[in-house]
Amino acid sequence: MAFEHDVVVVGGGGHVGLPLAIALASRGKRTVVYDVAESAVSRIRMAQMPFIEPGADEVLAQVVADGMLTASTNPAVVATAENVIVVIGTPVDEHLNPDPNAIPRALATCAPYFRDGQLLALRSTIYPGVTALVRDMVDGMGLRMDVAFCPERIAEHKAMTELFELPQIVSGYTPEAIARAGDLFRSLTDAIVELTPEEAELAKLFTNTWRYIKFAAVNQFYMMANSKGVDFERVRAGLTQDYPRAQDMPGPGFAAGPCLFKDTMQLAAFSDNTFQLGHSAMLVNEGLPLYIASQLDAAHDLSDKTVGILGMAFKAGSDDIRSSLSYKLQRVLRFKAREVIATDPHVPAGVDGSLLPLEAVLERADILIIATPHHEYRELATDKPVADVWNLLGNGVLI
Repeated sequence: MAFEHDVVVVGGGGHVGLPLAIALASRGKRTVVYDVAESAVSRIRMAQMPFIEPGADEVLAQVVADGMLTASTNPAVVATAENVIVVIGTPVDEHLNPDPNAIPRALATCAPYFRDGQLLALRSTIYPGVTALVRDMVDGMGLRMDVAFCPERIAEHKAMTELFELPQIVSGYTPEAIARAGDLFRSLTDAIVELTPEEAELAKLFTNTWRYIKFAAVNQFYMMANSKGVDFERVRAGLTQDYPRAQDMPGPGFAAGPCLFKDTMQLAAFSDNTFQLGHSAMLVNEGLPLYIASQLDAAHDLSDKTVGILGMAFKAGSDDIRSSLSYKLQRVLRFKAREVIATDPHVPAGVDGSLLPLEAVLERADILIIATPHHEYRELATDKPVADVWNLLGNGVLI
């Protein structure tokens, strides 16, 4: 069967799907993005990135101009591609439980357009066993489709390099599915790692949870040292200097974003909530904003102070506020301070209309908190107290 496109990326207007679509198009794959977000689709058609992703703007402009990348809100485009890559968010519910049926439900919109001969490759982080659920769904439709799970492992803002440099895990229930998935992703990287779907599902969750636990350990160390008046960054610099077994120790800071906490929760649920280490990591990382607020309140009595938060995105240089702990810090401070104001150089006003210019925050605030280590704050000039858990300014102990 002849297909109009080589690839359709379902959910391809987001932070994971769009860089992948751009990368595949740049390697000669006729690619179409399917996304329900009309604003994102419109911007892609105009060769404009809907969000910040270094190195993507120029490539997007080229592949759109060359006719290698298009975008649509019409699910019927799914029928036009030989390879269907699914990139759909898998949030936990209000009780912090993962929903194994979220992906099958989300696929209901485009499932009527699945065709015999297609490869269906799941790329979202998924709860273990979801690949099997999707395979059963496809079988129940009477379709001859190969089903694969090929998890993404890129870091936001590094997609346009890591998509080409990192090994790609591929998995499937048949040798044909694994071979087809390998051939597809070999257009990006020669390093292909074959696992079973169950192994690949756990590999993705283990990867993110491992990072989350490392951040929690360091954040716990930071709070221990800071509570005793010790500069943790001097300790870290000293113990890591020319000592190979400590080189992977990160600095302290907010461990946030759309993946790490959520994936740790999914792994905890998978273990029937016996994952004590994961639960402890959540308590530490999610508790850091409260620790900062409490330390500041004890030192300054925030009840008559205006607190300015610098940075609301979940990571430096980003415009992405998903699961940002800056907002948790903001909520905590509103119970303690007279007023809480915030700024961010990258988050658009359309995303958070309450943000103020940096100059206004610097003028009005009595105390400042660097919540996101944007490079714009490295040369911060102020005579006001600054709480800097990231040690961006080299201030040492949290005030």
